[in-house]
Amino acid sequence: MKKPSPKSFADSVHTVLGSACLGVSFTKGEVEIKVHRPRLLEAMQKLRDDPSVAMNQLMDICAVDYPARGERFDVVYQLLSLTHNRRLRVVTQASEMNAVASVAGLYPSAGWFEREVFDLFGITFDGHPDLRRILTDYGFEGHPLRRDFPLVGFTQVRYDDLNRCVKSEPVALEQDYRAFEATSPWQGMTDVQKREGQE
Repeated sequence: MKKPSPKSFADSVHTVLGSACLGVSFTKGEVEIKVHRPRLLEAMQKLRDDPSVAMNQLMDICAVDYPARGERFDVVYQLLSLTHNRRLRVVTQASEMNAVASVAGLYPSAGWFEREVFDLFGITFDGHPDLRRILTDYGFEGHPLRRDFPLVGFTQVRYDDLNRCVKSEPVALEQDYRAFEATSPWQGMTDVQKREGQE
């Protein structure tokens, strides 16, 4: 079967989704569509079941944080059609207060992907069968891939040799940041020391 052009494939996707599709764009030969969040589940089911697009595999779910926006998160779904040899990126927007519909019932691989997005960004997925942290420790505070999360975190975990246990404590930097100079280590040496180092 001949691979459809990005434009003809995008037209097929737009026809299948109708008003659920808010926009179509092209990036490096791949099609990206924006979907209205309340209609995400309906759109994903149509993309999977309609033979003209046949997006039968969910490859990944990730998110991007734009803190200045009202709906600060883009939730990004990477789909693959083996039938048409095409990839499709589906993007929907979410906020901290609005849950996104879980697609784990349509694509079983979404179970772990949605847990990762929940753990790292704090985005909740309505209808997920087991939404809990997957990458960070129990009791971890915050969501480390949000742009407002501090680079050093809030707590550090270390092994205490004396008590033979793992301790969680507030982050404490052992030393101040150093101001490294871009000078050569040979600059401070005398001519005698330089000659001795070459022998």
